[in-house]
Amino acid sequence: MRIHGSWTAPAVIVMALATTMSLTACGSDAPPQNTGIGKGTGPVKDPASPQTVTFFSWVGNEPQMKKMAAEFSKQHPNITIKFENAPAEQAQQVLSTRIAGNTAPDVAYINASDTSDYAARGALVDLGEYMGRSEVVKPDDYVDGFKTFVTWNGKMWGLPFDGETTGLFYRTDRFKEAGLAGPPKTWEEFRAAAEKLTANGKYGFEMFASEAAYYFYPWLYQAGGEPVSADGKDIAFDSEAGKTAAAFYVDLAEYSPRDYLNSNSYDGRVAFARGDVAMYVAGAWFAGTLADEYPKLEGKWAAAPLPEGSAGCKTTIAGDSLVMFSQTKVSDAAWLWMEFLSRPENLADWTYKTEGTLLPPTKSLLEGEDLAKEKPVLKPFADLMACGVASAVANPKYPRVETILNEELSKAIYGDQTAAEALDNAAQQGRAILGRG
Repeated sequence: MRIHGSWTAPAVIVMALATTMSLTACGSDAPPQNTGIGKGTGPVKDPASPQTVTFFSWVGNEPQMKKMAAEFSKQHPNITIKFENAPAEQAQQVLSTRIAGNTAPDVAYINASDTSDYAARGALVDLGEYMGRSEVVKPDDYVDGFKTFVTWNGKMWGLPFDGETTGLFYRTDRFKEAGLAGPPKTWEEFRAAAEKLTANGKYGFEMFASEAAYYFYPWLYQAGGEPVSADGKDIAFDSEAGKTAAAFYVDLAEYSPRDYLNSNSYDGRVAFARGDVAMYVAGAWFAGTLADEYPKLEGKWAAAPLPEGSAGCKTTIAGDSLVMFSQTKVSDAAWLWMEFLSRPENLADWTYKTEGTLLPPTKSLLEGEDLAKEKPVLKPFADLMACGVASAVANPKYPRVETILNEELSKAIYGDQTAAEALDNAAQQGRAILGRG
């Protein structure tokens, strides 16, 4: 997603829920999986006669995407890329309706976390055969977290295309005033810094009760916990590790301005920009927002990895992937388009070499010197990719559970119950939901 803020918690939760509901509704009409697509030896060749590849996304009007399509057409004159665009907030519903009506596009740019949902319903092509023939796409080069997003039943059904991690933003001027040498590296240091920075009407941290579950996950993973069991059939966030994380997380409300608890991670940027809060957890999109909207703050803020818990470096990631639909009749041409977009130079041009704060999904680009040189502010987030955890729960009922978890944690943040009670209440309701036939 190129619109900063597209991966903020409300969008992720709502879109995940909408996708699950719509796909469940059309699951019985899902096309059978064609496992023979892509078989052959050697790189895929251009078609002998003209073919058109339909490409569904909300980024078709982006100048960089148009530029890449023009270059692709020069290299593959027999293939025409036909853009089919939809607004980001409507894309999932439109796409699901088209799949149910057997009018799916050939290729689409989708939320990476939705890939397994589509694959489980037979809507996508297993890309294993094509990847095995490609000299461009190297599965082992993808960051593990992004591979998790596009993997179902041990096979890859999508190509990671872009993404971001969640990190820590902090006001360097406020840290200097408080006598803090640098960003906290452990939970203990984080709590101590938040306490020291909370004084004289200013605060150390900013929390959002409306997004309580989303921003709980990094702490949960850092404590060694998981949202659900490995098979996705039982609640796991109420484990000892989960309750340790929840207690730490909820207690941070003491150092957060109460007036902003009912806000969200985009609107709350104002408090950080004013210096009313000194630390802010958000995705790399926030760096772009600060640079665009508050250019006078340059030099007064910096970004760093999240502080580490007992399980070490862990952070949530979000991203987009390229998928091919099983209804396609031009699979080789569709693959050539996906493969072209996945070239290292195109991934770089699409992410850190253009406007915005997207990161490439490959280890080779993330670890290369070019990224830090082109966009230094993204370096801490690139480093965090190795710690990225894909919050992709393989159970279509979980979005409903997550809504309840959000509500219960929100109550705890407001002081209406303890963190442990919040997890127990959410787990009880969650198990009832997961256990229904």
